[in-house]
Amino acid sequence: MYVRDAKNRDEAWLLDHIEAMGLDDMAFRSRDYVIAVDEESNERVGFGRLRIHKGDPELCELTGIGVLEPWRGQGVGAHVIERLVETADAEGFETVYTLTDEPGYLERFGFEPVADEDLPDRLRERLSEKRSVVDESVVGLRIEVDAFDLPAGTREAFKNAAADGETDSDHEESPEDFGIDPDTATYKYDTGS
Repeated sequence: MYVRDAKNRDEAWLLDHIEAMGLDDMAFRSRDYVIAVDEESNERVGFGRLRIHKGDPELCELTGIGVLEPWRGQGVGAHVIERLVETADAEGFETVYTLTDEPGYLERFGFEPVADEDLPDRLRERLSEKRSVVDESVVGLRIEVDAFDLPAGTREAFKNAAADGETDSDHEESPEDFGIDPDTATYKYDTGS
């Protein structure tokens, strides 16, 4: 499992999954996203976005974070968030904001609640938009980039992630894994025995 920058060819996939999960796609640009990819199957399993708000001062916001259902609970989202925070740090941001209806998840990494009135003006406007579109329970959080911390065991879980939490040792390959119905299959090279 690894996390990489999104490419143009990922745009349709991203938009489909953002819509399916009911996530914010305002001012969508695929180049702002990162994607978690399973190395064995090359399947895209999670994503997230670092949105830069221009102005004085510039701000950055984590948004559009999602993990496909069979891959949840295995550190995929944590590593997407880690990559986005590292990118923010590399781009010179000291603080990263997010507006979410799942604050408990992000608080595990060191994000702290921000009172509505303490959010920068642009994010306060976005908060109102998100509350009207996503859910009234959306709140603001922030983290200093050097305070980000992965919970114990998350890195190992991410390295060994598999769909539905299945590991290689849990599954023995069968003809069905390759789309073959063993009861009706015919074989091109029959030895006649």
